Amino acid sequence: MNIANPPFPDLLGRPDIEKLVNAFYERVQADELLGFIFNDVAKTHWESHLPRMYAFWETVLFRSGGYTGNPVAAHAKLVPQTEMGRTQFDRWLLLFRETVDSLFTGPNAEHIKNCAHDMANVLYSRINGVPDPRFDPARLTPEQRARYAKYRAEQPA
Repeated sequence: MNIANPPFPDLLGRPDIEKLVNAFYERVQADELLGFIFNDVAKTHWESHLPRMYAFWETVLFRSGGYTGNPVAAHAKLVPQTEMGRTQFDRWLLLFRETVDSLFTGPNAEHIKNCAHDMANVLYSRINGVPDPRFDPARLTPEQRARYAKYRAEQPA
């Protein structure tokens, strides 16, 4: 690969977030494992859901999207209605990573994939009442260790 001219651009702003979110949720809706959860169980209202996801990911990546909400509560209410296990979260994460990789390359693309991985673990663990594997020191990647150390250093004493 030519590093000076990567095959895809990096995520640089809101238009890129919208492109990613739209492509990702097209894949989700068509997915045999996840599509029915969004379409039939949650009965997702896409006209309002997509702008919330733009704001969410823009907030995650650029700290500028103005997202407010409670993703844990939104996902937890689905647990009594359908399977929300590791298989579903792993598929969601696979589709997310594949979508990012099909459109973007660069530090922001890598960062948003890492954030999605962390978010999937948090949501899965909280709505299913299981320990979050990110906090098992034996399972942290070097990047996760560095991010956690930076986070801890920034917290007031």
